[in-house]
Amino acid sequence: MNSPFIWDSYSDQPYPIKDKKYKRYMRKKHIWDFIPLIATNIIIFPISILFMKLFKGTQKHNKNFYGIGVNLDKGDIQQSLIKELGVKSLLIRVPLNDIAKIDNYYDFIKNFGDDKEIVINIIQDRTHIEDRELLIKDITTIFDRLSSLTKEFQIGTTINRTKWGFFSTKEYLEFFRTIQNIRDKSFQDLILIAPSVIDFEYHYTIRAMFNFFKIKYDKVSSLLYVDRRGSPYNKQMIIFDTQNKIDMLYSIVKLSPKIDNDNIYITEVNWPISNTAPYAPTSEKECVSEDDYSKFMIEYFKIAKDSQKVSKVFWHQLVASGYGLVDIRDNKVRKREAFYKFKEMIKDENKNRR
Repeated sequence: MNSPFIWDSYSDQPYPIKDKKYKRYMRKKHIWDFIPLIATNIIIFPISILFMKLFKGTQKHNKNFYGIGVNLDKGDIQQSLIKELGVKSLLIRVPLNDIAKIDNYYDFIKNFGDDKEIVINIIQDRTHIEDRELLIKDITTIFDRLSSLTKEFQIGTTINRTKWGFFSTKEYLEFFRTIQNIRDKSFQDLILIAPSVIDFEYHYTIRAMFNFFKIKYDKVSSLLYVDRRGSPYNKQMIIFDTQNKIDMLYSIVKLSPKIDNDNIYITEVNWPISNTAPYAPTSEKECVSEDDYSKFMIEYFKIAKDSQKVSKVFWHQLVASGYGLVDIRDNKVRKREAFYKFKEMIKDENKNRR
């Protein structure tokens, strides 16, 4: 039987699920999770809005605030590019369905040097969501092999998109609990970052942050996109520009019993670039020019840093023809203007710390 989950290697994400029968069946199977999702949001959503301007940020120094994503399948050219940028914070995807290459991931990460602050994003798949014993086995392998390189692991990604494997927040919470139990038993020094909700869909974030599961997050991750068609100053739902979305996320975190600090990582954000199909992760309608891409990137980082409510932001990603700082189409390496702008931000950050 063919899997309904198919990977799009052009845009580095799964294709939308085309098997409508399977999708309907799975949604029906998990329909009861809408009850706690709705019930929790009726209470928490308005409270978090009410308090979002009252909580003041504490991230005043933001050491190594600027981060970027790098991927094994993009090649070793990334080491020299990272060195040129001067960036210290890296996010690296390790898919569970690629566990056979764990030694390759070890070597890839090791080659960036010992001065990097690494976050490993463990990417779920449907097989590991459904097979708990396999999940335990492969998570243990990842922790065993990679914990000498970093202590920070983002557990899952994009949990509110069915094409990534989860059909309810409850499924994710069970997935996280299994991994947390492994950590608590054998790897107590590791830091687990979650719940990795994408976009301004805070009803899923609230469900993940307010529940009766015996879990705790060490840090909170959010894939906080704002307006794929325009400026980070643009608004959604009347008032929610980037600043207010960060304020609300911070409010949710401060109110949640599932975390004891206010450490928030934005672990994915970018803008899709015009005339790059099929590499762009969206349609041409959502794409922006390379000039706007640079401008919006600078604005987004400034808003997030000035908020003092975000510890790090990871740009997604270094090498990606449709949305990254470097275009590698036609076997040519072309650094976009945004690459040099990112380099300037890192330089300014280092200068201000002296």
